[in-house]
Amino acid sequence: MTSGYKIADKEGLYFLTFQIVGWVDVFTRKIYRDIVIESFEYCQKHKGLELFAYVIMSNHIHLLARSNTGDLSGTIRDFKSNTSKKFMAIIEDGIESRSDWMKIVFEYHGKFKNKQTHQIWTHENHAELIYSQKFIEQKLNYIHNNPVRSGIVTKQEDYLYSSARNYADIESVIDVIKLDYIWKTV
Repeated sequence: MTSGYKIADKEGLYFLTFQIVGWVDVFTRKIYRDIVIESFEYCQKHKGLELFAYVIMSNHIHLLARSNTGDLSGTIRDFKSNTSKKFMAIIEDGIESRSDWMKIVFEYHGKFKNKQTHQIWTHENHAELIYSQKFIEQKLNYIHNNPVRSGIVTKQEDYLYSSARNYADIESVIDVIKLDYIWKTV
């Protein structure tokens, strides 16, 4: 079942949410977060991904992005496919202590597709077209406050896997294109 949250404007800026099936807390492990960052960097360099904001939470990712090639859907598809393969390699290699349980969850979700043996990401991207400065500010605040609301950090810029660090002009794990936005630390 799909929602109305689709990428319709190929040139548009979108707020996106990528979720792990079964809400499995994959990103509590650094190795998976780093795969996401490496994949974002690859998409920036080779697929035309313009990344403006992001946060990697325990089982989902929020971002503001667009494609300078007009193929954001294709870039997301490739990103999810690539990261899924890398995640499964770690799970199957026995590096992951929860591998037996994770295989069961990912196989359960994958059995509903033809010839698919596992599924890590949901098919939804919850794509919302950004249409105003107010909406940009709302989504930036939502993204950057996610770790604060979850009780992980007390200040947005203290969370390593978030573009809040970029907007606060401190060292970050990946470059983003900073939007015209007044930074406020609470």
